[in-house]
Amino acid sequence: MAAEAHAPTASEYIVHHLTHLNSSGGAQKNIIDFAIVNWDTVFYSVLTAILTGWLMYRAARLITAGVPNRFVGAIESIVEFVHEQARAIVHGDLSYVAPLALVSFVWIFLMNAIDLIPVDLFPWIADKVFGIHYMRAVPTADLNGTLSLAMVVLGSSIYYGIKTKGAGGFAHELFTAPFGSHFLLWPINLLMQVIEYLAKTVSLGMRLFGNMYAGELVFMLIALLGATVTWWGAGLHFLTGLAWAIFHILIITLQAFIFMMLALVYVGQGFEKH
Repeated sequence: MAAEAHAPTASEYIVHHLTHLNSSGGAQKNIIDFAIVNWDTVFYSVLTAILTGWLMYRAARLITAGVPNRFVGAIESIVEFVHEQARAIVHGDLSYVAPLALVSFVWIFLMNAIDLIPVDLFPWIADKVFGIHYMRAVPTADLNGTLSLAMVVLGSSIYYGIKTKGAGGFAHELFTAPFGSHFLLWPINLLMQVIEYLAKTVSLGMRLFGNMYAGELVFMLIALLGATVTWWGAGLHFLTGLAWAIFHILIITLQAFIFMMLALVYVGQGFEKH
């Protein structure tokens, strides 16, 4: 007689939901491996990026000389808010920095907001409709995704450092700051600069990843309450899920805002001369 199918244990459920759809066949979870592509992270990142672009494009097309509707008014408020933050922090050309901050805020907010969708919905659709066994839908709960975003900020900071100070001035700063220009201090200065750039990049990516990963894990634990076939289990599942979802709205917004502000600070440092 064939073995009867059994429901997954709590451990199996969480391990399954924390496994990516990737080029390794689903073996990788949150390990950084440049030979492996997490296709679910790529898909939902691109999907939310397209949605971000469409929202901005749609708002621009709807702008008129009269009173803006609520959608345009909301987008204009976000644009003005981000531009004010960029102008207050960055003392230089805002033609690239302000749009970078705006895209960072809106895009990361939309990626984070996927966490508010029931945790089993996308994996169930992927499995039942497309035959895909593994699916994680929150790109910012993947360390590969958040570090990629942080590396864009790093590249922007270096680019504006070179553009503002020139290649020679940027290299001079690498070897003479923070301890001085004596040639014996050059290796120490360079080491400190490299550590600073790496620390800022890693911390920027890890902060966003850690918060979103923890939030996703809490939703999975709450979902396990619903597996309890009792009235109190269903009740706790609904009440705790609702409470955490409401609180998580603040988290996803705050994390997008923090990433945007730190991106402004780090890129703004590229315009400063020591």
